[in-house]
Amino acid sequence: MFDRLSSLVVALTLVAIAAIFAMLAGGDALTIAILAVAGIAAILVVHGAAPDTTAGARGEAPAEPLPALPGSLLRHPDFARWADQEREPLIGTDDHIVTIANDAAIRLLGRHIVGADIRTAIRHPGAVDALAAAGSPDTLQEIHLADFPRPGHRWTMHIAALSGGERIIFLSDRSAIDAADRMRSDFVANASHELRTPLAAILGYVETLQDMNDEGDGATRHRFLSIIEREARRMQQLVIDLLSISRVEADRFRRPTTPVDLTAIVRTTIAQLKDSDHPRAKDVVAGFDATPLPILGDEAQLGQLAHNIISNAMKYGRADTPVTVELLREGHRGRLAVRDEGEGIAPDHLPRLTERFYRVDEARSRSVGGTGLGLAIVKHISERHQGQLDIESEVGKGTRVSVTFPLAGEA
Repeated sequence: MFDRLSSLVVALTLVAIAAIFAMLAGGDALTIAILAVAGIAAILVVHGAAPDTTAGARGEAPAEPLPALPGSLLRHPDFARWADQEREPLIGTDDHIVTIANDAAIRLLGRHIVGADIRTAIRHPGAVDALAAAGSPDTLQEIHLADFPRPGHRWTMHIAALSGGERIIFLSDRSAIDAADRMRSDFVANASHELRTPLAAILGYVETLQDMNDEGDGATRHRFLSIIEREARRMQQLVIDLLSISRVEADRFRRPTTPVDLTAIVRTTIAQLKDSDHPRAKDVVAGFDATPLPILGDEAQLGQLAHNIISNAMKYGRADTPVTVELLREGHRGRLAVRDEGEGIAPDHLPRLTERFYRVDEARSRSVGGTGLGLAIVKHISERHQGQLDIESEVGKGTRVSVTFPLAGEA
């Protein structure tokens, strides 16, 4: 192959010979000039295109060739940047060795997994066989990992096989989704149970009355009918509470924008309870003045919140002891607090009191007509109003339930 210098000499020689032949053939001056210009242009093109093999002889480094694209997807810099933007853990392996792990994977499993065997990086009995197998590029494997990486957690692992023994492993956290599914299933089961119990009682006493055929004394019939009415009202209250918690959950992302007076709402609630036929209506004591506490809220929901907290204290406090209702201004927040003098609640029960259908004493709750949804509704209403729910109790002395709300127009 000619170097640049040799190519230039040959080209000049050919142009000169062509010009001489043109003159001998009787060509005019213009033709000879055009031929010379075209030849020189050809020389320049040849000179620029020919490789410069003399650079090495002059001691100069040869020109760098254009970089070739990486043969591995996992080692491509653009892939690494994209992987770090993913919120879920992503791991790349080559012949079972971790070659890349995004930030989410590092946070989950630790930085030490890079360079380690994937079978030791993801230690789970359900993942061993899938991680050890070569895998086919035509299939995407899915493996469910229970209690990974900690007890009570659940993840899904997808393995995508690439050519050349490389694989991409995706991890997805299913813990919250599974917890929501379990909560939904428990809710349906509990609601069905709560409705089935009074319904069975109603049907049983109705059948008994039918079998009596107007026989028996009136006192017995009256007692049976009273039980039927009580159980029917219990079912009615349960349906009302179920509808209430459904509506509150549907509104939980819509912040209230209507100015209301918390003091007026609580006073109205107390007046309604005092006018009821509840045996403890006389025990409710309002321990606050008429000072307004303006907040942004849903008046109906706040009234239900106050009603649930006060009626709970009436149900579970000891008879003939006060149920004290307080409204306090604490800086830029207003606090509604209700205190009873009942049996109190053991500390291990307190974190679960706002769970649906949770009862400290199930038999007692049923006897006083509780549905197990009262404090769950209070929790959802307080969250929608940016409130903070607190429950304090001392066994043998009583319980204090309070909710603080941000006051309107104040920082």
